[in-house]
Amino acid sequence: MKKCLNSSDAFVDESLEGIVRAYPSFYRFAKTDHRGIIFDGNQSRKVKIVTGGGYGHLPLFLGYVGNALCDGIAVGNVFTSPSSESIVEVARDLDSRQILFLFGNYFGDTMNFEMASELLEMDGIESGIVKGADDIASSKVPAERRGIAGILFAYKVAGAAADQGAELAEVMRVTRKAIDQTASLGVAFSSCELPGSRRPVFEMEADEMEIGMGIHGEPGIIRSKMMNSRELAKRLVLDCLADLKLERGARVAVLVNGLGSTSREELFVLFHDMADVFSDREIVVAKTYVGEYVTSMEMAGLSLSILKLDEELEALLQVPAGSPLVTL
Repeated sequence: MKKCLNSSDAFVDESLEGIVRAYPSFYRFAKTDHRGIIFDGNQSRKVKIVTGGGYGHLPLFLGYVGNALCDGIAVGNVFTSPSSESIVEVARDLDSRQILFLFGNYFGDTMNFEMASELLEMDGIESGIVKGADDIASSKVPAERRGIAGILFAYKVAGAAADQGAELAEVMRVTRKAIDQTASLGVAFSSCELPGSRRPVFEMEADEMEIGMGIHGEPGIIRSKMMNSRELAKRLVLDCLADLKLERGARVAVLVNGLGSTSREELFVLFHDMADVFSDREIVVAKTYVGEYVTSMEMAGLSLSILKLDEELEALLQVPAGSPLVTL
């Protein structure tokens, strides 16, 4: 597969340098670590928010460092957790006594963010951890689920609460509520290929798709022949509604997310069909996002995320937010 790069070893660092050079008035590198990037625009907050994860998912994670979102990010190699050292350096650079670590629920990320949290506590910096865990295909136990595109809602809620001057415990509370009330389900149509590799992450026939496959190629729950949009919309929506146990009249936010090679035109065909399913079940879609918000290099596929709203979450979700890579 053809890729625009100089070498696979330099891919992440040169891409990050390209982003900072493209938007020097918005982003800067952490003082002691070029795998850490800082946004200095949320200065009035008591709580600073640090995210991070493997590269290859833009605009996740870096795009969610910005106005009314996160304050810093530690970046790993492609599909690989950032180091605990990078995470600590980003947190220290933010010069705050209260840090929220907000990231996806994966083993390597959890281990390194927990280690960073312990190191910060030794410095007298209070920190808390909240993990996105919204992929209903990955586990029946909510706390054990993988974090996929639904983390967008957590970033929005956490950033808005922090901007309103909330203390760490309060930011964590509303962020956890958003995660608890989010359900996501994805489908892959074809694989991506990692820089330096000559093989795709997984193999799939041209007429096949896999429901529930993760954003790193983790196995899904069913592989089948391609469905049309109407069939796929019904499957994804009904599975997420059932997980959230939504009743008629419920208000929701909806995210239809492209994984990298699925056109926006296709995503809007899917949303057209999803809107019919929501309408038939008298579910009120109060906020909609359609586009690429969490990708997987050039993987073809998409995901649906639904957030069950209440007055508090809906108000926080309406706060404008964004960065050079994403507008929310």
